[in-house]
Amino acid sequence: MATPKRLVASSAKLEITQIKSVIGGKQNQRDTLRSLGLKRIGHTVVRDADAVTVGMVNTVPHLVKVEEAK
Repeated sequence: MATPKRLVASSAKLEITQIKSVIGGKQNQRDTLRSLGLKRIGHTVVRDADAVTVGMVNTVPHLVKVEEAK
């Protein structure tokens, strides 16, 4: 499933997986992935879909894959 263009905050849980490298990326994108808790390609974290998390995901949609956690 591809990441939607713009996520919105909700009460759901999100599974966020890093799918691309941050090498050559802007510093704010590197910082955003680190703040989400992502360390490497293929690494997955589960987060609440609150406004802060959704904002971070919308900053780096080209580097992550987002799915609703089961």
